[in-house]
Amino acid sequence: MSSNSFGKLLTVTTFGESHGPAIGCVLDGCPPGLPLAPEDFRDDLERRATGRSRHTSQRRETDEVEILSGVYEGVTTGTPIALLIRNTDQRSKDYAEIAERFRPGHADYTYWHKYGLRDPRGGGRSSARETTMRVAAGVIAKRWLARVHGVRVRGWLAALGPLTPAAFDWDAIQTNPFFWPDAGMVGELEQFMDRLRKSGDSIGARVNVLADNVPPGWGEPIYGKLDGELAAALMSINAVKGVEIGDGFAAVTQRGSEHRDEITPQGFLSNHAGGILGGISTGQDVLASIVLKPTSSILIPGRSVNVRGEPVEVVTKGRHDPCVGIRATPIAEAMVALVLMDQALRQRAQCGDVGPVTPRIPAKP
Repeated sequence: MSSNSFGKLLTVTTFGESHGPAIGCVLDGCPPGLPLAPEDFRDDLERRATGRSRHTSQRRETDEVEILSGVYEGVTTGTPIALLIRNTDQRSKDYAEIAERFRPGHADYTYWHKYGLRDPRGGGRSSARETTMRVAAGVIAKRWLARVHGVRVRGWLAALGPLTPAAFDWDAIQTNPFFWPDAGMVGELEQFMDRLRKSGDSIGARVNVLADNVPPGWGEPIYGKLDGELAAALMSINAVKGVEIGDGFAAVTQRGSEHRDEITPQGFLSNHAGGILGGISTGQDVLASIVLKPTSSILIPGRSVNVRGEPVEVVTKGRHDPCVGIRATPIAEAMVALVLMDQALRQRAQCGDVGPVTPRIPAKP
């Protein structure tokens, strides 16, 4: 299976299946000297993990990272960093009934036509389990970006079905299993999810990611646009059906006089462009948003066909997320961080000799 790698100077390759013995990744291009230990991965992997609350899949993996290469005496060496996580809580028997049936809305049918076979256990390679390794790789990118450039990448759940935050508090996001910025609404979200789970159905979601302290100049004018590569990286996440940069599709109803981000010596007056102009960062906050579809693995019967083309009814049993967006925040953060680090390394390689350029407009007045 090809196309399991992304990035140019910082390249990430993932491998493994949902119900195989292990999943892993190789991150190539990380500069030497970055402090790194297995325990550094724990927080973000726990944020992504299933089983954190009754509102997600109850699969419980230990997600202990083994560093196989690229780190010596606690720091990166500049050689490929190989990471491995053993799968410890597979229940492959849950998928026996659908081994010859195509789940509607899932990748079963497309994988069958591409490869002539498929691994039905948990979706195999198409499982969101694969994103565990993206989060692990993203930990390294976040650490490097913060250490070298002071860049911070943070995300939150911006919509759960029809619900949107009534207030915003960064400190509230890490205190609840929804990554929700309004602590006063957590009870409402729990009631909504309890009703949804009892109904056997699922719901979509929106996740926003913001990177602050990004310097101006990252990205390329045409084929390596920062926003283009962010869009591709975020769209590669399971269940993502839409990506926006800055105001995104809201620009449809805006006028040019409103959307353009006017500049004064004291700073930019707005950030409708999401911190990117002409494919290159402006020095403002980089803002990207994703929309995730409702999962197709639900208890409500759906019509489909089997591998012989006969009509069948499909009911997906087992442990599934009624809203995949609840766990998507650390995944989206990781993909944004990996793209930003790759672009930072490319900027250093091509334009590192340019030096400081003036004027340097503040991100905000």
